[in-house]
Amino acid sequence: MRRVNIRIKGNVQMAGFRTFIKNIADSLNVKGFAGNLEDGSVRVVCEGEEEGITGLVKTIKQNPPSFARIDDVSVEYEDYKGEFTSFGRRGNDIPQKATLDDLLGVLKSFDSKAEKLVSILSDTNVTLKSVKEDTSSIKEDTKLIPGIKENTEKMLEKRRYSWRVKVPTGRPEAVYG
Repeated sequence: MRRVNIRIKGNVQMAGFRTFIKNIADSLNVKGFAGNLEDGSVRVVCEGEEEGITGLVKTIKQNPPSFARIDDVSVEYEDYKGEFTSFGRRGNDIPQKATLDDLLGVLKSFDSKAEKLVSILSDTNVTLKSVKEDTSSIKEDTKLIPGIKENTEKMLEKRRYSWRVKVPTGRPEAVYG
Protein backbone atom coordinates (compact mmCIF):
# COMPACT_ATOMS: atom_id res chain seq x y z
CA MET A 1 0.00 0.00 0.00
CA ARG A 2 1.18 3.50 -0.82
CA ARG A 3 0.34 7.10 0.05
CA VAL A 4 1.08 10.10 -2.13
CA ASN A 5 0.78 13.86 -1.81
CA ILE A 6 0.38 15.55 -5.22
CA ARG A 7 0.32 19.27 -5.97
CA ILE A 8 -0.88 20.38 -9.41
CA LYS A 9 -0.26 23.95 -10.57
CA GLY A 10 -1.73 25.66 -13.61
CA ASN A 11 -5.26 26.37 -14.76
CA VAL A 12 -6.71 23.56 -12.68
CA GLN A 13 -9.48 25.21 -10.66
CA MET A 14 -12.97 25.65 -12.09
CA ALA A 15 -11.95 23.26 -14.84
CA GLY A 16 -13.60 20.04 -13.62
CA PHE A 17 -10.20 18.89 -12.43
CA ARG A 18 -11.14 17.60 -8.96
CA THR A 19 -14.07 15.65 -10.40
CA PHE A 20 -11.75 14.25 -13.08
CA ILE A 21 -9.28 13.12 -10.39
CA LYS A 22 -12.10 11.64 -8.26
CA ASN A 23 -13.40 9.60 -11.21
CA ILE A 24 -9.92 8.25 -12.01
CA ALA A 25 -9.22 7.52 -8.33
CA ASP A 26 -12.54 5.67 -7.95
CA SER A 27 -11.80 3.56 -11.03
CA LEU A 28 -8.38 2.63 -9.57
CA ASN A 29 -9.73 1.98 -6.05
CA VAL A 30 -7.64 4.84 -4.65
CA LYS A 31 -8.91 6.61 -1.52
CA GLY A 32 -8.25 10.19 -0.44
CA PHE A 33 -9.20 13.67 -1.60
CA ALA A 34 -8.57 16.41 -4.17
CA GLY A 35 -8.86 19.95 -2.87
CA ASN A 36 -8.56 23.47 -4.22
CA LEU A 37 -5.88 25.62 -2.57
CA GLU A 38 -6.01 29.41 -2.23
CA ASP A 39 -3.07 29.88 -4.61
CA GLY A 40 -5.09 28.33 -7.49
CA SER A 41 -3.44 24.91 -7.35
CA VAL A 42 -5.01 21.56 -6.50
CA ARG A 43 -3.73 19.24 -3.80
CA VAL A 44 -4.35 15.50 -3.92
CA VAL A 45 -3.65 13.24 -0.96
CA CYS A 46 -4.44 9.61 -1.56
CA GLU A 47 -3.71 6.03 -0.62
CA GLY A 48 -4.05 2.70 -2.32
CA GLU A 49 -2.27 -0.15 -4.03
CA GLU A 50 1.00 0.80 -5.74
CA GLU A 51 -0.49 0.12 -9.19
CA GLY A 52 -3.50 2.38 -8.53
CA ILE A 53 -1.37 5.24 -7.19
CA THR A 54 1.01 4.97 -10.16
CA GLY A 55 -1.94 4.96 -12.57
CA LEU A 56 -3.45 8.06 -10.97
CA VAL A 57 -0.19 10.03 -11.08
CA LYS A 58 0.41 8.98 -14.70
CA THR A 59 -3.11 9.99 -15.77
CA ILE A 60 -2.85 13.39 -14.06
CA LYS A 61 0.44 14.09 -15.85
CA GLN A 62 -0.37 12.66 -19.27
CA ASN A 63 -4.15 12.91 -19.79
CA PRO A 64 -5.62 15.92 -17.97
CA PRO A 65 -9.14 17.04 -18.88
CA SER A 66 -9.35 19.38 -21.87
CA PHE A 67 -10.42 22.37 -19.77
CA ALA A 68 -7.34 22.20 -17.54
CA ARG A 69 -3.80 23.34 -18.22
CA ILE A 70 -1.09 21.80 -16.06
CA ASP A 71 2.11 23.77 -15.55
CA ASP A 72 3.69 21.63 -12.83
CA VAL A 73 3.00 18.42 -10.92
CA SER A 74 4.95 17.65 -7.76
CA VAL A 75 4.68 14.19 -6.24
CA GLU A 76 5.80 13.17 -2.76
CA TYR A 77 5.45 9.57 -1.63
CA GLU A 78 4.75 8.95 2.04
CA ASP A 79 4.14 6.04 4.39
CA TYR A 80 0.68 4.49 4.13
CA LYS A 81 -1.61 5.53 6.99
CA GLY A 82 -4.97 3.93 6.12
CA GLU A 83 -6.64 7.28 6.70
CA PHE A 84 -9.30 7.23 3.95
CA THR A 85 -12.33 5.07 3.15
CA SER A 86 -13.36 6.83 -0.07
CA PHE A 87 -12.25 9.57 -2.45
CA GLY A 88 -13.74 13.04 -2.13
CA ARG A 89 -13.56 16.60 -3.37
CA ARG A 90 -12.64 19.33 -0.90
CA GLY A 91 -12.76 23.10 -1.13
CA ASN A 92 -15.18 25.50 -2.73
CA ASP A 93 -15.90 25.67 -6.43
CA ILE A 94 -16.27 29.45 -6.35
CA PRO A 95 -14.24 31.73 -4.10
CA GLN A 96 -16.20 32.62 -0.97
CA LYS A 97 -14.53 36.01 -0.63
CA ALA A 98 -14.27 37.56 -4.04
CA THR A 99 -13.64 40.92 -5.57
CA LEU A 100 -15.28 42.05 -8.79
CA ASP A 101 -12.04 41.11 -10.58
CA ASP A 102 -12.32 37.59 -9.14
CA LEU A 103 -15.89 37.28 -10.39
CA LEU A 104 -14.90 38.65 -13.77
CA GLY A 105 -12.22 35.96 -13.90
CA VAL A 106 -14.84 33.31 -13.21
CA LEU A 107 -17.07 34.64 -15.99
CA LYS A 108 -14.13 34.71 -18.42
CA SER A 109 -13.35 31.14 -17.45
CA PHE A 110 -16.93 30.09 -18.25
CA ASP A 111 -16.73 31.91 -21.60
CA SER A 112 -13.50 30.12 -22.47
CA LYS A 113 -15.01 26.76 -21.54
CA ALA A 114 -18.13 27.49 -23.58
CA GLU A 115 -15.99 28.17 -26.64
CA LYS A 116 -14.20 24.85 -26.15
CA LEU A 117 -17.53 23.07 -25.76
CA VAL A 118 -18.83 24.58 -29.00
CA SER A 119 -15.68 23.40 -30.76
CA ILE A 120 -16.02 19.89 -29.31
CA LEU A 121 -19.70 19.71 -30.27
CA SER A 122 -18.91 20.91 -33.77
CA ASP A 123 -16.24 18.22 -34.17
CA THR A 124 -18.67 15.62 -32.83
CA ASN A 125 -21.31 16.74 -35.34
CA VAL A 126 -18.82 16.39 -38.22
CA THR A 127 -17.85 12.93 -37.01
CA LEU A 128 -21.47 11.81 -36.72
CA LYS A 129 -22.22 13.04 -40.25
CA SER A 130 -19.21 11.09 -41.51
CA VAL A 131 -20.38 7.94 -39.73
CA LYS A 132 -23.87 8.37 -41.21
CA GLU A 133 -22.40 8.66 -44.71
CA ASP A 134 -20.16 5.63 -44.16
CA THR A 135 -23.02 3.49 -42.88
CA SER A 136 -25.46 4.42 -45.64
CA SER A 137 -23.64 2.02 -47.98
CA ILE A 138 -24.19 -0.75 -45.43
CA LYS A 139 -27.95 -0.35 -45.86
CA GLU A 140 -27.57 -0.96 -49.59
CA ASP A 141 -25.32 -3.97 -49.02
CA THR A 142 -27.66 -5.59 -46.49
CA LYS A 143 -30.51 -5.56 -49.00
CA LEU A 144 -28.65 -8.40 -50.74
CA ILE A 145 -28.69 -10.67 -47.68
CA PRO A 146 -32.11 -12.31 -48.36
CA GLY A 147 -30.93 -13.29 -51.85
CA ILE A 148 -27.72 -14.72 -50.47
CA LYS A 149 -29.68 -16.90 -48.06
CA GLU A 150 -31.94 -18.25 -50.82
CA ASN A 151 -29.01 -18.92 -53.14
CA THR A 152 -27.11 -20.74 -50.38
CA GLU A 153 -30.11 -22.98 -49.64
CA LYS A 154 -30.47 -23.86 -53.35
CA MET A 155 -26.77 -24.65 -53.61
CA LEU A 156 -26.93 -26.94 -50.57
CA GLU A 157 -29.92 -28.79 -52.04
CA LYS A 158 -27.94 -29.51 -55.19
CA ARG A 159 -25.00 -30.89 -53.28
CA ARG A 160 -25.76 -34.46 -52.45
CA TYR A 161 -23.28 -36.98 -51.35
CA SER A 162 -22.94 -40.05 -53.53
CA TRP A 163 -20.74 -42.98 -52.81
CA ARG A 164 -18.61 -45.02 -55.15
CA VAL A 165 -16.00 -47.64 -54.60
CA LYS A 166 -12.46 -46.56 -55.36
CA VAL A 167 -11.06 -49.23 -57.63
CA PRO A 168 -7.42 -49.46 -56.47
CA THR A 169 -8.16 -49.57 -52.71
CA GLY A 170 -11.64 -51.02 -52.61
CA ARG A 171 -12.66 -48.31 -50.08
CA PRO A 172 -15.76 -46.15 -50.51
CA GLU A 173 -15.26 -42.44 -51.06
CA ALA A 174 -17.69 -39.52 -50.94
CA VAL A 175 -18.18 -37.52 -54.11
CA TYR A 176 -20.46 -34.61 -54.91
CA GLY A 177 -23.07 -35.55 -57.46
